Amino acid sequence: MKPTVVIITGLSGAGKTVTLRALEDAGFFCVDNLPSSLIDNFVKLTALRSERIAIGIDIREKGFLRGIDKVIQKLRDKYKVNIVYLEAETDIVIRRYKETRRPHPLAKAAKDNIEKAIVMEQKMLKFLRDEADSIIDTSSFTPHHLRQHITSVIGGLSAGSLRFTIISFGFKFGIPQQLDMLLDVRFLPNPHFVDELRPLTGLDEPVKRYIFESPVTAEYIEKIEGLFNFLIPMYVKEGKSSFTLGIGCTGGRHRSPAIVEKAREFSKKHDLFIDVIHRDM
Repeated sequence: MKPTVVIITGLSGAGKTVTLRALEDAGFFCVDNLPSSLIDNFVKLTALRSERIAIGIDIREKGFLRGIDKVIQKLRDKYKVNIVYLEAETDIVIRRYKETRRPHPLAKAAKDNIEKAIVMEQKMLKFLRDEADSIIDTSSFTPHHLRQHITSVIGGLSAGSLRFTIISFGFKFGIPQQLDMLLDVRFLPNPHFVDELRPLTGLDEPVKRYIFESPVTAEYIEKIEGLFNFLIPMYVKEGKSSFTLGIGCTGGRHRSPAIVEKAREFSKKHDLFIDVIHRDM
């Protein structure tokens, strides 16, 4: 059996460190910021004692792009290689750098203009993005959500399974990026306007009872389940590896989490790896 080599790359501030730590906890032998000239020998030696290897590659190692195309091709010839490219919206990356107060690796070259530094980095990494097997937009993820997502996607996913990610969110905080499908549940009864329910969430029984006692909710759930029963076998048959569904209400605390949890329940009868994220709850 060929060892699996996961290459984690992408924009600075997009979550590469969190991703590598998640993979390390999942049993991968991990190394970060390895010069490209050493990658082939490193994998050759490490493969003798570990079948799962993760390597972080970014722009901190000067000149790392030199010859990286040949290195990747050589790895693909000998191992099962999965290149994961992490990115995030520019304003999100800028906010993360402001919060951590760390300088961007290209800050000096960009004369401390972080937006310019991000554009420079995107151009430098274009080859790896084009080569990537998976592109993950982390704009909507907290570090906890990213760990959960990476562990399920790479750390524990069995071959041949469809990864079904369901995200609850609030429209007033923006729509999650890279959704395959979006459902709007803002027409359902809103617990926000009930004083005793407002502090609770869609995971609490009183809120769920309030939402699901409505005939409109019951009919909508029936239609969603019918849609899933039709679409999921088609996606599995097609060989689709992942599908991301967003379910949104106004604030993302009550209706959308409740509907997402119900969708999780009736999705379990299919051959899926289900990953649920309550982004704004």
